[in-house]
Amino acid sequence: MQRKCGPGYASPLAAMKGPREKLLYVVTVQPNTDEPHGDYLSTVDVDPESPTYCQVIHRTFTNRKGMELHHSGWNACSSCYKLDDKCCKGNVPVRDKLVLPCLGSNFIYIFDTGKNPRAPEVFKVIDGSVMESFDVSAPHTTHCLADGNVMISTMGDKNGNNKGDFILFDSQTWECKGTWTKGEKAICGYDFWYQPYFNIMAASEWSSPKMFKRGFHPDDLLDNEYGRRLNFYDWKEQKLIQTIDLGLDGQAPLELRFLHNPKRNEGFVGCCVPANMFYFFKNEQTGLYEAIKVIDVPSKKISGWKLDQINGMMSDIIISLDDKFLYFNNWLHGDLRQYDITNPREPKLVGQVFLGGVLTVDGVKLVEDSELKEQPKPVSVKGRRLRGGPQMLQLSLDGKRMYVSTSLFSPWDKQFYPEMVAAGGTIVQIDIDTEKGGLKLNENFLVDFGKEPYGPTLPHEMRYPGGDCTSDIWLADD
Repeated sequence: MQRKCGPGYASPLAAMKGPREKLLYVVTVQPNTDEPHGDYLSTVDVDPESPTYCQVIHRTFTNRKGMELHHSGWNACSSCYKLDDKCCKGNVPVRDKLVLPCLGSNFIYIFDTGKNPRAPEVFKVIDGSVMESFDVSAPHTTHCLADGNVMISTMGDKNGNNKGDFILFDSQTWECKGTWTKGEKAICGYDFWYQPYFNIMAASEWSSPKMFKRGFHPDDLLDNEYGRRLNFYDWKEQKLIQTIDLGLDGQAPLELRFLHNPKRNEGFVGCCVPANMFYFFKNEQTGLYEAIKVIDVPSKKISGWKLDQINGMMSDIIISLDDKFLYFNNWLHGDLRQYDITNPREPKLVGQVFLGGVLTVDGVKLVEDSELKEQPKPVSVKGRRLRGGPQMLQLSLDGKRMYVSTSLFSPWDKQFYPEMVAAGGTIVQIDIDTEKGGLKLNENFLVDFGKEPYGPTLPHEMRYPGGDCTSDIWLADD
């Protein structure tokens, strides 16, 4: 008899039938850099049958200043899932450690979520000097690997200059095993996703840590300070084999996703600054990857703001587990969008909802725009005005609910949305039509970070204890 050996689900479609989420782990940033408790991991109750629904029920503090927790990932995911009597040899992987790298310090926090999922504990802290000893910094995306290691993308060298690489840790001992790339390094780094069936990994770019940490400056766009390339690696050889320059339409290609089906050699990357979406795929005739722009969110001409036009700032994307829908945010415009990607070369807009942003009628004046007939109204949930714009996204396994937070990166939050920083961020829930498409704000769901124990804080990335649409990668079964 076959038995499950490892965490997660056998396939993306099997994951869609998993249980409804009851807990949400939220990376929470303390904008007051003098507060000694620092950033923390919030546990939020998202069980509608619970008496503490929509509440932060536990906080696990770093108790250090200047960490800037950002993204997270698991020690094990569905890439470690197997159905085999002889697998694992008694060493069965368990998804019980959440890895939180720090953009501000190069520290890496390991949280134990297994002992008490409602109240995680700090299991281990890896000092920033470990990464710096391998001449890398600014750790970002974390993915588990099927071989028992954890890989984290990095964006700079030890001095904060451009350098795209990856660093490996043993998921049992947390010993650093060094950097991953052999030979030529990418100019910049950010996100990554692997598809071993095709022996390929793709990675995206932001910019140098020195630059993005000082905030957004329009002149940096003219100086080509932002990355604009997709980098493809031979998965087995760990070598950079192809780079695609996306040009000015592709500045700051951030969140990158292959389709979930491990036998589909294609995906999407959202380009933050111009708010464009590129579809990438392998041309089987040439053997090379290609990328084409498939969504272009036009900038808005405005008055009464810092600039006379405003781009969307697409900073997160997500794909449903059945590879039917693509979602992305426009953090500055203030809207969340849903596209049908049944034909990935021609995405069709099927849902849109505004959740704040710069364009509200009580803010700037919209001078010219090819999309909006009127400016969106301010949005309130349970009497609380939503400040800032939609930022990080997390989709329920069944694709019917989406959680949306408001913080991008605290230096940029303070620059673009100081009122959100002062009031504290929020998380809202969006109900989704998974048949025809459509988005609707749940008026009864709000997590308010405005009255936290040590002042208003900023919610960023979100995870479920049982895995989700952005941390799980599946391997083909042959």
